[in-house]
Amino acid sequence: MRPRKTILCVEDNEQVLSVRKFLLETRGYRVLAMSTAAEALEYLQGAAQGSVDLLMADLILPQMDGNELIRKAKQVHPTLPTLLVSGTVTSFDRAAAADAFLPKGACTPAEVLDRIRILVARKRGPKKQVQSVGVEAAPVQVAMAS
Repeated sequence: MRPRKTILCVEDNEQVLSVRKFLLETRGYRVLAMSTAAEALEYLQGAAQGSVDLLMADLILPQMDGNELIRKAKQVHPTLPTLLVSGTVTSFDRAAAADAFLPKGACTPAEVLDRIRILVARKRGPKKQVQSVGVEAAPVQVAMAS
């Protein structure tokens, strides 16, 4: 059996965090659920390189937003794939620090899981272009490096 991929999930809404954790754990991921950006950064600063496979964060968080969290996380773990999720913003412009962006409620759980699978799979490979999923989403396309 393959080792489970670890996702650091940051969400200040306990109910959303619980649902997201359940969804990911039932698909075989190991989930580190945290409710603040500071808590996530503290964890990442003590974590070994490569021990976290994806940082999934809400855009709107208290004290430090998801963009800032991702910028600081990438200083500690430069190759860490990141996914920003927001229920209030439907444009990737506000989520420029992340590798990918998903609007809450506009994506099915299957689309979220597919995007996570793609980001986790490309973690150790070269940087690839991943199209942002918007409200009027076209099929997800991933350019594969030759």
